[in-house]
Amino acid sequence: MVPVLLGVAVISLTGVMMPGPMFAVTVVKSYRSPWAGTLMALGHAVIEVPLILLIYFGFAQFFENSVVQLVLSILGGSMIIWLSIGLFRARAEVVYGEKDLAYNAATAGIITSGLNPFFLLWWATVGSMLIARMSGYGAGGLTAFILVHWSCDLLWLSFVSVLIYKTQALWGKRFQEGLFIVCSLILAGFGVWFIVSGIQQAV
Repeated sequence: MVPVLLGVAVISLTGVMMPGPMFAVTVVKSYRSPWAGTLMALGHAVIEVPLILLIYFGFAQFFENSVVQLVLSILGGSMIIWLSIGLFRARAEVVYGEKDLAYNAATAGIITSGLNPFFLLWWATVGSMLIARMSGYGAGGLTAFILVHWSCDLLWLSFVSVLIYKTQALWGKRFQEGLFIVCSLILAGFGVWFIVSGIQQAV
């Protein structure tokens, strides 16, 4: 079981370290708290753990359904764009003042996970393959799989959060505001991509 779990850890780390909506929001939320990454990971787990269980019990094909993917793409893309607009509008108040974004990090973790169609599709394909490899180890193997995978999310997001919180004073305010703009554009780009790709797949 150990070699399989090592493979899970490597694949999980390559996935979580890829820039995406959750990473962009983690960067921004970390300005106010070094625990933002931890809370993002907890919110992520609220969606991810039940999803893993659903796939384990044979519901992977549901998330591969074209109608489900279209609905998730439109809803998810719209929500991600909404997050990007809020981030862009609040950038100056967060950088130059004491204001934080309207939503907490745990809620952001839930939103950027549950409404990310590619996150769900990843679990229905690559994730289901990894889960299948653990199926022969019973409940203990599934539990170990969940803990190893989620630990990768937790460690990476927590590292990013603490790093940004501790070093933000070294950055100029203009650079910080520019970073917020970049993160908002990244979110908007992913939102548009989710919607367009979902429609293209449905046509």
